Amino acid sequence: MEFAVEHRVVQDLTVVKISGEIDVFTSPRLRESLLDIIDNGGLHLVVDLGEVTFLDSTGLGVLVGIYHRLRARDGSMCFMGVNERVRRVFHVTQLTKIFVLHKTFGDALAAHQASGSSRGTPSST
Repeated sequence: MEFAVEHRVVQDLTVVKISGEIDVFTSPRLRESLLDIIDNGGLHLVVDLGEVTFLDSTGLGVLVGIYHRLRARDGSMCFMGVNERVRRVFHVTQLTKIFVLHKTFGDALAAHQASGSSRGTPSST
C-alpha cells in the first residue's frame, strides 16, 4: 500500500486519513501534510490510522510534535481506527497517556462534543 494522506472537514473537526507505512522515508511528507492542515485552520484533528500498516519512532516523533503544536494553539488531536499492531506501538511507548484512541469517528465526535475540545482523558478503547 502506497503512503497517502487525505483530509476532510466534518463540523469543526478535520479528519486526516493516513494510509501505508509511516517511517523514516514517509514521515517528512506526513509532517508537511499535517502542518499544511494546521496552517489552513485545522485545529482539531481526528487522525484515522485504520490503513496504517507500520509506524516507527520517526513517525511517532512527527505525531508528538504536531500534538504539541496543536496544544500551543488551543487545538487537539486524537486517533481512530487504530489496528492492533499500531496500538501496541502506542502502548509500548506509553503514548496512550497523552493520545486518545477511539474506535470510530462517532466515538471521537462524541468525545469532542462532550469536552468542547476533545482533550478528554487518554484511553485505549
